[in-house]
Amino acid sequence: MISKILTLLVISFLSVIVVSGQNSTKKTNPVGTWKFEAPYAPEGYTSGTIAVGLEEQKYSTTMVFTGSEYKLTGEKVKVAIDSVSFSIYLEGQDIKVMLIFENEAKMSGKAVYTEGEIPLTLTKNVDSR
Repeated sequence: MISKILTLLVISFLSVIVVSGQNSTKKTNPVGTWKFEAPYAPEGYTSGTIAVGLEEQKYSTTMVFTGSEYKLTGEKVKVAIDSVSFSIYLEGQDIKVMLIFENEAKMSGKAVYTEGEIPLTLTKNVDSR
C-alpha cells in the first residue's frame, strides 16, 4: 500500500514539473513590420515588407512587395509560440507562408505555391520593436 502511495506521489510530482516547464516557454512577439528577402522568387517578388498586427486578440498580416504600393491581406493567420503562418492570394494562386522565429528580430521560412517552395528570411524593422 505504501509503495502505491509513494508511486502516486512521484508521478504527481513529475507531472507538475513537466507542466511547469511547458508553461515557461516564452512566446515571441511577432507584431511589427518585417523586411523580407526571397532571392529565389520571380522578379518583382524578391523583397518587401510583412506587417503583423494584433487587434482585439486577433492577428493580421499585410504583405507589400518592393516597388509596389498594393497591399496583400493575409488570410488564415495563425501565431504560435515560435511561428507565424498565413495565406495570400497572388496571381490566381493561394500561397501559404510559414515562418519560424530564430530570435526576437529574425524569422525564416518559406512560401509554398503550385510551382514549389521559396525560402524567406525576415528581419524586424528597428522602429517596430
